Order: sequence, then C-alpha cells, then structure tokens
Amino acid sequence: MHILVMQSRRILVTGGAGFLGTYVVGELQQKNYEVHVPLHSDYDLRSRAQVEQLLAATKPHCIIHLAAVVGGIGANRRSPGTFFFDNAIMGIHLMEQARLAGVEKFVSVGTVCSYPKHTPVPFHEESLWDGYPEETNAPYGIAKKLALVQGQAYRQQYGFNAIYLIPVNLFGPGDNFDPETSHVIPALIYKFSCALCERKREVVLWGDGMPTREFLYVKDAARALVLALETYEKPDPVNIGTGKEISIRELAEVIAAEVGFTGKIVWDTTKPNGQPRRRLDTARALREFGFQATTPFIDGLRATIQWYARHVASHTPVPANVAV
Repeated sequence: MHILVMQSRRILVTGGAGFLGTYVVGELQQKNYEVHVPLHSDYDLRSRAQVEQLLAATKPHCIIHLAAVVGGIGANRRSPGTFFFDNAIMGIHLMEQARLAGVEKFVSVGTVCSYPKHTPVPFHEESLWDGYPEETNAPYGIAKKLALVQGQAYRQQYGFNAIYLIPVNLFGPGDNFDPETSHVIPALIYKFSCALCERKREVVLWGDGMPTREFLYVKDAARALVLALETYEKPDPVNIGTGKEISIRELAEVIAAEVGFTGKIVWDTTKPNGQPRRRLDTARALREFGFQATTPFIDGLRATIQWYARHVASHTPVPANVAV
C-alpha cells in the first residue's frame, strides 16, 4: 500500500464537477478517498481570501487542481486576457494557500498548449521552454505553465510536494458540446450531427485539416492523475497521453462516418490551423508511475457519440464558422 493511501485520505479536487473532474472524483471514490469538490458558486478561486476559506473549511491532505477556464481556438482568440489571468491567478493563490495550510501534496494539471509552436515530435518534457506557444492559445498555455515554475520553486525553497502533469486533448462522455467553447472532437460531433438533422449537404470547418492532434480518453486520464497522486514525487513535468496522432482531416472524416453524415466537408483555409502537430512522448509516465492508455480511440469516440445522442435532446443553430 502506498504511503499516501495510508496517511492522507482527504482530497480536494478543484474543478471536480467538470468534465475531467467528474471522472477523477469517481476514480478517487472507488479507492475510498474522502473527496471534497468546491462549487464555483461557493468559492471563487481567483480570490485569495476565498481560497483561504476553502482550505480552512475542507482541511485537505492533498489537492488536485483541475479548475480552469478552457475553450477552443475561437474562445482563446476572443478572450486571451481572461484565459491568462483567471488560470494564472487561480493556480497561484491555490498553491500558496496550500503551502501555508500544510497540504501534503499538490497536483497541478497543465496543458499541451504550453509547448512551443514548433516543438519536435514527439514532444519531450524537456522541450517546454524551447520557444513560444502557438499564438492562438499562448496566453492560456503560459498561464498554466506558471504552476510548473511555482511548484518547482516551492519545492526548492519550502520542500513543498508539488507535481505537474501535462495531458493531451481529452475527450469522452460528458464533454462540453457548446459550439462556442468546445474543443475539436465535441465540436465536430456537434457540427456533423446538426448537419445530419438539418439535411445539410456540406459542413465548413476551420483551417486545411492538415494539423495533427493526439487524443486521450477521459477515463484513462483520470486513472493517470490518481496514479501520479499516489506514487509520483518528483519536480519534473510528466506528459499524459497515448503517443499517437491523427490529422484533423482524418478525424473529421471518421466522425462524419460514425455520425452518419455523408455530405461534403469544406475547409475554410482563411481560418487558423492552430499548432501544426501534437504528439507526446509518454515514456516518463510509464516509467515513473506505470501509466499507459488502454482505451482504443475508436471505442472512446463511439462512446462519446452515443452519449451525445442520448443526452443532448435538441440542437441550436450552428454558427457559420465554429472553431475546431
């Protein structure tokens, strides 16, 4: 049995009511941890005083920080200041108050968007500082990367046990399908499903479809986070992914086929592509805490589409150019 399991039973999961958070909370509860999930309506993590109140009320042994302001290319382009400030200040306040409160372990969850735009593929953790992130999501990526710097600095000065994980794009049942803020897989499922229902002959997508992305099923991601919480104790960042990539063009064709859309896919090359390629080197996660993704991509995709079909009862009109 891990030392953490024996000594620390109370886990605070910020963002625990969100997409990834719901799965992480479920994974923790299956292992009989006492889990606390703060609601945004009760605590504003951008406020130092409210973060202090939260920790005083819950007295956690460990924290998994998942709360974040997130979105696709369009949302990042519209609100770069919000994406930077809110994500940065939440992490800074939470880790500082955790240190002051004597929290035993702090798990920061970063983003693949923190990597430089032209990072050699596969992305190795050592490449995080080799350039500026892709412009459309740089403020968000940099804000999330601040937690790595803060955690390493706090470990050096205070002996604070902070670790930093970098998951790739996640997907799965319960994802965000809002066309204004969703990421690529739910955005594509939404667009093709709407086109099918409205009998449209074509769907317009951003860019040229050539960039590649790596996707991780959300249940696998939750398992990785809990494994790291229980066993990983080092300051070095760790990639969490599958090590496999797919082009946006191929992804769109697969989703269209699974949804049943047989019309034309039109690529609007006046819109940005985002980062050219994303694929992680995942050797460190396997070596350090035995994580390896196990859900086949097509199985996860079908489960996501099925969940969407069951839980989304009606469709609103699709904006002319939803960012994916």
